[in-house]
Amino acid sequence: MKLFSQKDVDKKALKGARICVLGYGSQGRAHALNLKDSGYDVVIGVRKGDSFKKAKKDGLKVALPADAVVGADLVAMLAPDLAQKSLYKEVVGNLKKGATLLFAHGFNIHFKQIKPRKDLDVVLIAPKGPGDLVRRQYQQGRGVPSLVAVYQDASKKAFAKALSYADGIGGTRGGVLKTTFAEETETDLFGEQAVLCG
Repeated sequence: MKLFSQKDVDKKALKGARICVLGYGSQGRAHALNLKDSGYDVVIGVRKGDSFKKAKKDGLKVALPADAVVGADLVAMLAPDLAQKSLYKEVVGNLKKGATLLFAHGFNIHFKQIKPRKDLDVVLIAPKGPGDLVRRQYQQGRGVPSLVAVYQDASKKAFAKALSYADGIGGTRGGVLKTTFAEETETDLFGEQAVLCG
C-alpha cells in the first residue's frame, strides 16, 4: 500500500485553479482556509445565514451556491451528506465542463444519491480527523492523514488533481492513502455504527 507525500504532488495539476467550497461547517471552513493559505483562489458557496457571515468575516469570497460554482475548476462538496443531493441538483447546470467534483465522504456517490455528469472528474479526499484538527495541524506545519479515491476520471488527470488538493489542505504532510469510494464509505459507516456507537 503506497503512502503519498508532498514529493508525489504534481504542482501543475491545480496551478491557477479556482476552487469553490460548498458548505462552511467544520471541514468546509478548514479546507477553505488551508487552500487560501496555500495560495488558491477560493470562493465559498453557502446560503445566506450564519455560515455566509462567518466565511465573510474569515476574509473569504462568498456567494450563493449556484453562483459560487460558476467558473470553478474544482468544486468541493462539503455540505452535510443529507443536503448534498439537492445541492448538486441546484448547482449542476452551472458547473464548468470538465470541472472536478470533490467529496470528503463517499456516501452520496457510492449509494448513487448523486449521479455526476459524465464530463466531470469525481474524486474523494477524506481527512481522518475533524475540521478543527485539519486547520490546526496545517497552521503548525503538519497535516492530518487523508484518503484519496477516484470515481470518475474524465480528464485522465483526476488523481493528480485530487492529490494536489490534498496537498493544499495539508494532507500530504501526514500522508495520503489510496482507496475507493466504496471502501471509504463502508469503513466510515462501520466505524460510526460499530465503534463509536457500539
